[in-house]
Amino acid sequence: MSHLRFRVVEEAFKKRPVEVATPAERPTQFFGKYVFNRAKMYKYLPANVYDKLIDVIDNGAQLDRSIADAVAKGMRQWAEENGVTHYTHWFQPLTEGTAEKHDAFIEHDGKGGIIEELSGKLLVQQEPDASSFPNGGIRNTFEARGYSAWDPTSPVFIIDDTLCIPTIFISYTGEALDYKAPLLRALHDVDVAATEVCRLFYPNVNKVRSNLGWEQEYFLVDEGLYSARPDLMLTGRTLMGHDSAKNQQMDDHYFGTIPDRVQAFMKDLEIKALELAIPCKTRHNEVAPNQFEIAPIYEETNLAVDHNMLLMSLMKKVARNHGFRVLLHEKPFAGVNGSGKHNNWSLTTDTGVLLHAPGKTPEDNLRFMTFIVETLMAVHRHNGLLKASIMSATNAHRLGANEAPPAIISSFLGKQLSELLEHIEKSDTDDLFNVAGKQGMKMDIPQIPELLIDNTDRNRTSPFAFTGNRFEFRAVGSEANCASAMITLNAAVAEALTNFKQRVDQLMAEGKDKTSAIIDILREDIKTCKPIHFDGNGYSDEWRQEAERRGLDTETSCPLIFDRYLSPTSISMFSSTGVMTAKELEARNEVKWETYTKKIQIEARVMGDLTMNHIIPVATHYQSRLAKNVMSMRQIFHKDKADTLTARNIGIIEEIAERIQAIETGVEELINARKVANIIESEREKAIAYHNTVAPKIEDIRYQIDKLELIIADELWTLPKYREMLFIR
Repeated sequence: MSHLRFRVVEEAFKKRPVEVATPAERPTQFFGKYVFNRAKMYKYLPANVYDKLIDVIDNGAQLDRSIADAVAKGMRQWAEENGVTHYTHWFQPLTEGTAEKHDAFIEHDGKGGIIEELSGKLLVQQEPDASSFPNGGIRNTFEARGYSAWDPTSPVFIIDDTLCIPTIFISYTGEALDYKAPLLRALHDVDVAATEVCRLFYPNVNKVRSNLGWEQEYFLVDEGLYSARPDLMLTGRTLMGHDSAKNQQMDDHYFGTIPDRVQAFMKDLEIKALELAIPCKTRHNEVAPNQFEIAPIYEETNLAVDHNMLLMSLMKKVARNHGFRVLLHEKPFAGVNGSGKHNNWSLTTDTGVLLHAPGKTPEDNLRFMTFIVETLMAVHRHNGLLKASIMSATNAHRLGANEAPPAIISSFLGKQLSELLEHIEKSDTDDLFNVAGKQGMKMDIPQIPELLIDNTDRNRTSPFAFTGNRFEFRAVGSEANCASAMITLNAAVAEALTNFKQRVDQLMAEGKDKTSAIIDILREDIKTCKPIHFDGNGYSDEWRQEAERRGLDTETSCPLIFDRYLSPTSISMFSSTGVMTAKELEARNEVKWETYTKKIQIEARVMGDLTMNHIIPVATHYQSRLAKNVMSMRQIFHKDKADTLTARNIGIIEEIAERIQAIETGVEELINARKVANIIESEREKAIAYHNTVAPKIEDIRYQIDKLELIIADELWTLPKYREMLFIR
């Protein structure tokens, strides 16, 4: 074993002490300790200021800037009592991460000294350099002004010595340069549209809230092994590495006993997360070795997105304290499952859950079916766009394999709900929802039974599955910002509900009674969205062919999938709902194409570096060692015996030579493909060129390297192998 690799692996396999912060209190006692929540608002703000701020948070009232100074003063007082010295506007630019610039609570006092202060002006608004963040051409270096503005619906929190203020980020000319601004617009739109539809059934409904429960999958790897893999450090994934003889084929890791070191990490992470009011509930081993999951209780979508972004940052910090590195890349290791971030989405009102299984009244049943069908309408109309919302250079490695949803958006409903939709579609009576009580799985026509909460099986191959009282959007990638998918989904549902309400109103204006009008529109929509409904095996080749026949989007090229954002139906949907303008969509696509290109470009450069500086030197050294052995054998034995004894080594020498030649040719072709692609001016066409000509060559080179790993002496191989990285001890 090479000296460096030996030392790194030996250190990683040492028994490490398990240390974890253990607070004396129960979780309920320290939950939200470092969050300026309602209890702290009530304590630190004047009563009239508290009332106005709560009105903003709960009812969407316009923020009165006159209360900003009082709010800032209360926040600062609380923060200083917790040892805070700085504050920052915390926002989510189009980098898939978060951004922050820390400023101290100091101002001149006019007497040669300083005072500690946080003004309302600085709380509400600041001016980051908008040209330094991805903006798709909206901002140039010579016109750099942008604004971050406080989002009072997401509470401020403390990290170390800094008060973090969640904000939106917009350009000087008003376009959104982040994820939060369009997300807030989409959530407002689905609230308005869903409330209008709800009032067809329940006139007293005042507000509809979109909820999100994410499930964060991730890998852990020993920090020393991580540092010895330049590809992991620079790209987030292993660009080379042969399968371990044992990986996940025994199905023994999923829900298995959590290793002690990992358990200590998880406990420490949960404590810190709970202190920041992230309601972590579930932890377990995932399918692949070294793969794990953490999941919270569902929350309002905007807050859930903020909490997920915060948790991903927190995970990386806590992991290093335990000698780990967190890998959030969707496919860090070939040959084993990748990581997703399932987004469990639902709608609730101030009176109940809209997607919850029906209750005891016909009105409840009709309401339930209305929101199910109109969600399906949104997914059907914008299935390509929903795929674009979760697509990236990294998630492309995961989608479509036998471990994750296919690159085709469809919805699984389960047998009972599927039969119910079919019955509504084909029935010629309006008396569909007079259900006396629970009927289980019984399907008496013309009556429709009350559905049970767990009325469906589970389909892990479905990207958008109904799971009893919510839809699970399983295709979201593990390192993605959930907001991307939630912007599209909520906006699309808002459009579908608005269209539904308009058509019902039209029928009622023509003399139809309300129930008949609703059922007529539902029948139309059930027929329209039928192609999106699929309960079978999403991994099968037959499904791809069937999906094409149904007219669903089956494109697999990441740069081409991004085109869906600029289709007429997408632009119309985003514009009509006010979520994003055509200019904002065009700018974001420029960012997406540029980001895709840069990620593949970095991978190509790392592959070239590792190949020339690690793989080929090791291969030629081993080849030379074998050649010396052959020469020595020929000097010792007579020709026939020497030929017999050296045949295997000669075969290996020849194989190494052929594979080195293939690798060197591949690297040269890789460099030339990059040169050709780099001179393309259009970001879209450049991304397509990188997808079509550069990315495949990386995989071709990998194939040859992985074969070399199997035949070169283990002590010479410089990079930690899969068998060493994938099993925590």
